[in-house]
Amino acid sequence: MTDAADPLRLQRLSEALIDAARRAGADQADALAVDGRSVSIDMRARALEQAERAEGLEIGLRVLVGGRQAAVSSSDHRDAAIVEMAARAVAMAREAPVDDHLGLADPGQLARHRDAAGLELAEDAPEPEPQHLQDLAQRAEAAALDVAGISQVEAANASYSQRRMWLAASNGFSGGYARTGHSLSVVAITGEGLRMERDYAGESRTFAADLPTPEEIGALAAERTLARAGGRKPPTGAYPILYDRRVSASLIGHLLSAVNGSSIARGASWLRRDLGQPVLPAGMDLAEDPLRPRYPSSRPFDAEGLPTRARMIVADGVLQGWTLDLATARKLGMDSTASAARGLASSPSPSHSNVILTPGRVSRQDLIERMGTGLIVTSMLGASVNGTTGDYSRGAAGFWVQDGRIAWPVNECTIAGNLRDMLMTLEAADDALPWRGTEVPSLLVQGMTVAGG
Repeated sequence: MTDAADPLRLQRLSEALIDAARRAGADQADALAVDGRSVSIDMRARALEQAERAEGLEIGLRVLVGGRQAAVSSSDHRDAAIVEMAARAVAMAREAPVDDHLGLADPGQLARHRDAAGLELAEDAPEPEPQHLQDLAQRAEAAALDVAGISQVEAANASYSQRRMWLAASNGFSGGYARTGHSLSVVAITGEGLRMERDYAGESRTFAADLPTPEEIGALAAERTLARAGGRKPPTGAYPILYDRRVSASLIGHLLSAVNGSSIARGASWLRRDLGQPVLPAGMDLAEDPLRPRYPSSRPFDAEGLPTRARMIVADGVLQGWTLDLATARKLGMDSTASAARGLASSPSPSHSNVILTPGRVSRQDLIERMGTGLIVTSMLGASVNGTTGDYSRGAAGFWVQDGRIAWPVNECTIAGNLRDMLMTLEAADDALPWRGTEVPSLLVQGMTVAGG
């Protein structure tokens, strides 16, 4: 990998921020320095539509003063700007409300490994030339347009990104690592006017060699688009719903939000009283492993410098614990799960990385046959989800199933239920895809309400 920036420069900047914060009166401080660059190519009508390149180096500082905190960021790295930034952050913190649960990690809690050695988060290769990205996008577009019935490609995009970060704190932590990313996507269209339908296919990887070919992505976008032609509304009633693997992660995402320590500490989660209780069917696990090599959301330590580790969120259907950073852990009288994430101008908050749901032993087609009559959801829009009660309502599109077979495409309906009831009826297929931050197969949910025609 060609460095986005000299890591020593990022280290010096983040440590300079800590020194400036201490001199300005901060009791504790942590700082981020992030450097990145990206290149993006869009093709349309077999011609280059847009080429973008961005690069920059930004810094962020969080200070704690007497149980109060503030966070600021800047793209100005001059010594005088760093001094001014630290003074401003301390002044802001002194006006903030007191929270006795705030504070950095004790030195004994900090990660010993302070880089990403062994995780393969950054490709050791030169940045791809724009012409190479254009060729990838052009091949993907051509593959979609070559399929009979595709009238146009709305966009074919190929992009590359490279990012390096360094985290330093007044408790002695100092470490950083780099990431690379490659993405390729196509949006295809069939029909015209009111009969127009569109769908897409896209993939992202840390290493270019792990991406599918442009031809595979273009052909898949075309296949999905043609399948949606002639869509209509489904009947209204109570039916089983199969969440296709394209959208099933969103359903598990609601469970992850409900076990997030921020929601639990506020008493604003429908699972706040369910620790140690069944939340998924027996035999189903939900695990987190931030240390999966080559995965885009892997990380050796969290945003507070704690070592990440694999853990069970749900085991055999039973909820094992909350997802916690240091502050929420202290509020709840527990230990952090090393789940802190943060932006340059924000304080840490709990977050997940590399979540895996137990796959089933049957195929997606088996679940379709088992449904009898119901709805397959392949895309979703809009959301009304009550995080406190678990009441759930979303717009959806996909396919209507009749007598265990796909009967017609569905282009507009609303599905509703309660997350607690929905999750307890899950049946999983065996079709989860790798390389996702949330690896979830197609999921069959019983007894939801469909509002259609």
